[in-house]
Amino acid sequence: MKHATRDAGAGFSSAARPPGFRGLPGLTLLELTVVIVVLLSLASLLLIGARAWKRGSARSVCVANIASVQKAVRGYANMSGLDPGATVVGLELKVVGPDRFFESLPVCPGEGVYTLGGDQVPALGDLYMSCSLATDFEHVPDSISDW
Repeated sequence: MKHATRDAGAGFSSAARPPGFRGLPGLTLLELTVVIVVLLSLASLLLIGARAWKRGSARSVCVANIASVQKAVRGYANMSGLDPGATVVGLELKVVGPDRFFESLPVCPGEGVYTLGGDQVPALGDLYMSCSLATDFEHVPDSISDW
């Protein structure tokens, strides 16, 4: 009975090796393709998560901008003894500008456009400033009842 000799490196006898074979077998083309597909899938999930995080942070900053302008308008109205619903000619200029509550009007990080409420101090529960992305990307506070 003949015994096949084993090569210490690969576990194949020298007679059973395919021509050009030099050591341990690596990944086949199919296995390499599967590994690449799995890595690309994981990378795409990471990009989707990063995009969602960016949208969420843009929404948070936008809502914070709306809240800051609302507080500035309320602060001006309180300091001037104005009631909600009062009309103030040039209300925006009383709140935004040098040595005012804001040096310049905030900018929406989601590339939306802010619209101001004009010359009227808003009633409680109404916003003075709104974002054009309020309906599409929810750039609006959840609750404004006490604003």
